[in-house]
Amino acid sequence: MLAEDLKMLEAELFAFLENTLDPVFAARESGEICFWNHAAETLFGYPAEEAIGKTCSMVLHGTGALGTEVCKDHCAKLQWGRQSSKLPNLLPNFDLNATTRAGERVWVNISFISYLNRRTGNTLLVHLARDISVQKKREEVFRRMSEISKEVSALEDTITGVSPIAPLSSHELEILKKFAAGGSAPRIAKALGISPQTLRNHLHHINQKLRTHNRLEAVTHAQQRHLI
Repeated sequence: MLAEDLKMLEAELFAFLENTLDPVFAARESGEICFWNHAAETLFGYPAEEAIGKTCSMVLHGTGALGTEVCKDHCAKLQWGRQSSKLPNLLPNFDLNATTRAGERVWVNISFISYLNRRTGNTLLVHLARDISVQKKREEVFRRMSEISKEVSALEDTITGVSPIAPLSSHELEILKKFAAGGSAPRIAKALGISPQTLRNHLHHINQKLRTHNRLEAVTHAQQRHLI
């Protein structure tokens, strides 16, 4: 009677999950897939009759963000769920790079609900998948654009013979602008309300950032970079 009740509960659960729009599949603690809804068929390309009875590793060949194998014969998530005392228990989600039936790679975000039967001690791990391939492609494009931007910047510095610099503060840029306009050190110090020694300290820091040796070279360097 207990076995029949368990089958009935699973049947009700699977009937509910079958109608969800997101891909859903479930695996027993042995690792074998026991449920595979229509949305999972559409995303991964495997019909239910091909997926059920196999392990996730046999079907999806999943790898993580760093290319390491995630789906294994001895599922760490199932082991985790078996030790849990909660029913059901939500497990952390993660991104998975899976292989479709056609051999294509798709990125999905996998979240879990772990059902632990306290009477039998058996665990049922429901996988909820969300296709994030477009998001991953967008992230890769932005990453590549950032790399190209850095490469172009470095190339421009090489062509112009200008070394990379540390950013100047607004106060330091103002000092360079006044020197570029022909102002003398005493007049600039007075206009800024600082002592001549403080002005010399600012010039020292400016030369360090621009990798120059004197104020004339610093002004020229800043003009070449269109900083002032």
